[in-house]
Amino acid sequence: MEIKRQRKGAIGIVVAIVAVIVIALLVLVPSYNGLVKQKEQLDQSYAQVQNVVQRRADLIPNLVNTVKGYSEYEKETLTEITKARAGIEEAKGPKELAEANEQMSQAIRNVNVVAEAYPELKADTQFTQLMDELAGTENRISVERKNYNQEVQNYNTKVKSFPTSIFASLMGFKQAEYFQADASAQDAPKVDFGN
Repeated sequence: MEIKRQRKGAIGIVVAIVAVIVIALLVLVPSYNGLVKQKEQLDQSYAQVQNVVQRRADLIPNLVNTVKGYSEYEKETLTEITKARAGIEEAKGPKELAEANEQMSQAIRNVNVVAEAYPELKADTQFTQLMDELAGTENRISVERKNYNQEVQNYNTKVKSFPTSIFASLMGFKQAEYFQADASAQDAPKVDFGN
């Protein structure tokens, strides 16, 4: 009789342990899978930002060659463009990509300054088409940055929400960085029409 009681007690403990494990798995597996899915969506969105930023960087050499044909192209501007392209290709995260993107934007502004000095360049069909493509690409970059930042918000909300936050920290899920514009982008450009 005593042995039967001990066996029932041992079986009860084993059943309780198995029940706790099953319940934990039922809670943790969906949380883990949700985090993985959200992280993959975030990574895909970041890859799309990289894609459109790279597209713009790839248009720049054509623009530079077009401008070279009309002027003694400034070496400094060419150097800035080369460095900006390299920065885009070497960027290892949203912060570095945002910085390289801003450098590329500055280089494009410098190309526009050169173009202002050559009215025949502004009338060139190839130059106009490239500038239109760049403007379209700028719009795509803006849209993809917005989409990426939305995915960052969704992911970070999930990582920081209780009780998932405990599980996320144990499993190594960390908050993601937003793609932020450089501080200099906050300053409005000054336009002077000579008046």
